[in-house]
Amino acid sequence: MVKQTEMFSSSPKPYTVTLPAIRGIQSGREYYVTMVQMSMLTRQFVFNEYVLPPEMRAQRVMNRARIPELTRYILNNPNDYIFSAITASVDRRITFAPLDEYDKMGRMGFLSVPTDAQFLINDGQHRKAAIEAAIKQNPNLSRETIAVVLFVDAGLKRSQQMFADLNKYAVKPTRSLSVLYDHRDPLAELVRSLILKIPIFKDKIEKERTSISTRSPNLFTLSAIYQATKAFLGKKKYDLVTPDDTYYATEFWLELPNHIPEWKTLLQGQTTCADLRKDYVHAHGVLLHAFGMAGNALLSQHKDDWKERLKLLEVVDWAKSNPEWNGRAIIGGRLSKAYINVILSSNFIKKTLGLTLLKEEERIEEQHAKVQPARSVSL
Repeated sequence: MVKQTEMFSSSPKPYTVTLPAIRGIQSGREYYVTMVQMSMLTRQFVFNEYVLPPEMRAQRVMNRARIPELTRYILNNPNDYIFSAITASVDRRITFAPLDEYDKMGRMGFLSVPTDAQFLINDGQHRKAAIEAAIKQNPNLSRETIAVVLFVDAGLKRSQQMFADLNKYAVKPTRSLSVLYDHRDPLAELVRSLILKIPIFKDKIEKERTSISTRSPNLFTLSAIYQATKAFLGKKKYDLVTPDDTYYATEFWLELPNHIPEWKTLLQGQTTCADLRKDYVHAHGVLLHAFGMAGNALLSQHKDDWKERLKLLEVVDWAKSNPEWNGRAIIGGRLSKAYINVILSSNFIKKTLGLTLLKEEERIEEQHAKVQPARSVSL
């Protein structure tokens, strides 16, 4: 015998769509886990961001800048993309018919939903928009499915609270962990190989966090090496990495420590990562990023003798106590990771190596000179 559970008291619509579903209970309320075809997702699932003020919406305004990247992700990985479930509320009466002969608890069955029902998205509006854009370029995607956690609409207040609760405790993975686990990004793949074969990186990398504690045995974070290598190669995320890219990135990070005395002592076991991080700017991500940026210009302007030119770095005073770093890598007595400080630190390295600055870098130098009196760079 099939029992039916109906939600809402209005009379049923003549046309319905039937969806396989599992019924559950959370906070005393019934909800359903089902799956729908992508075509139904784009047609019947809505997001009420338009015209309504924030207090009348159940969601934040969509960040449309995210959509192209998500769309490319689907289109570039048609056999390997993955999306988590959409969370939505339905605004019409629905009927659940459990399959008693298979499930005595009445948890598995079929949902009957009126064809004119709309599903208000509580979580997943960016995924829905990206899927919609991807289907326009690859109509075959419309037949694929996505999981949906479906709640019966309990009004605007409840929907707003659902949004708040769903996002309150969401934590994105750290940038280091993303680099460690991202096997689609060729640059991340390169960086993971570099930390295994470059002595200054090997066994000295924080692979999960984006910061390093004072007494940590690690020198750099994985995300810092990623950013520095990306700057060195002039790449964007998911750009192709060529054999030449791999060769020069490997050679650069192998050669650079030969011209930084404190890094050499670390490799010889005469000091610790903690001591370097305490006293020197080059043991922090801002300088590593600056090395990568300056290295890109070095390779561009002196491809034939770039290794020889790195010797000019041997006379630099990398100590935090060196006032030259004030306003460049150090702001208010603390290392700064701000991009402007990366550029200022890179400018210092470039001038030390006798490299030409870009117009924007010259402008930033001029602004820096107005705030902080210029000091000569020893060569």
